[in-house]
Amino acid sequence: MSRVCVFGGASAGSAPSYLQVAGELGAALAKAGLGLVYGAGGVGVMGAVSDGALAAGGEVIGVIPEALMAREYGRTDLADLRVVPTMHERKQLMHDLSLGFIALPGGLGTLEELFEAVTWTQLGLHDKRVVLVNVDGFYDPLLQMVDHAVTAGFVSAADRALLLATADVDEAVRLIVGPA
Repeated sequence: MSRVCVFGGASAGSAPSYLQVAGELGAALAKAGLGLVYGAGGVGVMGAVSDGALAAGGEVIGVIPEALMAREYGRTDLADLRVVPTMHERKQLMHDLSLGFIALPGGLGTLEELFEAVTWTQLGLHDKRVVLVNVDGFYDPLLQMVDHAVTAGFVSAADRALLLATADVDEAVRLIVGPA
């Protein structure tokens, strides 16, 4: 089965739409026959995306380092929960299991994972797509910053094009598997 890695916050955020869209994305992946690979959290945006995928009958693989199992309220009800020793091993396994990456709203960890994935594409370490689900304009300031980096000469237009964005869950699924 093909799988998509989804990054998202361990908290719910301030808008109900963050959890709603996360659940919709999980369900959309399952309906498209795509498995979900994610950070194994049972709460917040991570919990909502996994709830959506599970409710729609999708495959869900949770990957979490031992140290974060308690802190992130790691799900123990997953058929495929992989507890790994370190965060580096977590990220490598998530990358290895996935055909591409989708980022939902989240905090510093989500941003770090997002930029690592797109940087690996930029460097040719993989050729996987990276898509932002821009719920209620959550990623607008980030996209403006990346555009500013292009204008300032630090990011090429070709590299900027590696970071895809949409507010629509179904389009995000299409972007991750189809032509950009």
